[in-house]
Amino acid sequence: MKPHISIITLAVDNLEKSVRFYRDGLGLKTRGIVGADFEYGAAAIFELQPGLALALWPRESLAHEAGIELQSPAMTEFMLSHCVAERPEVDEVLQQAAQAGGLVVKPAHDTLLGGYSGIFKDPDGHLWEVAWNPEPAAAVTDPNPAP
Repeated sequence: MKPHISIITLAVDNLEKSVRFYRDGLGLKTRGIVGADFEYGAAAIFELQPGLALALWPRESLAHEAGIELQSPAMTEFMLSHCVAERPEVDEVLQQAAQAGGLVVKPAHDTLLGGYSGIFKDPDGHLWEVAWNPEPAAAVTDPNPAP
C-alpha cells in the first residue's frame, strides 16, 4: 500500500458551530454545509492544500456510515499539527483559535531541539498543535522509489 491521505474527517457535535469556528474563526475556505437534504448527509469540507481536505461530519452520521455505535469522544486519540514558517506565527494562530472559540490547552513554549509550539482544542475537543521548527522536518523517503 502506498498511503496518500486525501481527507481528514473530524466528527463534530454541532456542525454549524464547527463550520463557524473553522471558516469564520480560522479563515479556512469552504462552500459551507453540503448534503443537508439527505439523512446523515450534511457535512462541510475545507481545502487545506492541494490534494488534502478537512471534512466535518456530525458524530451520529459518521457512526452510521461506519456501522458502529455512537461513542464518546476521546480527545487524546490523536492530534493534528499545523507547522508555521515563522516563530511569531505560533502565537498568532493560537490567539486566532482562542478568539474563534477554541481553548488553548498548552500555551506556546520552547520545545526540545529549539522549536516552539502550543496546543489548542477546537469546539469539539480535537487537539491541534501549532508548531515552528528552525530545522525543516526530515523528509519521509520512499525506500522503493518508482523507476
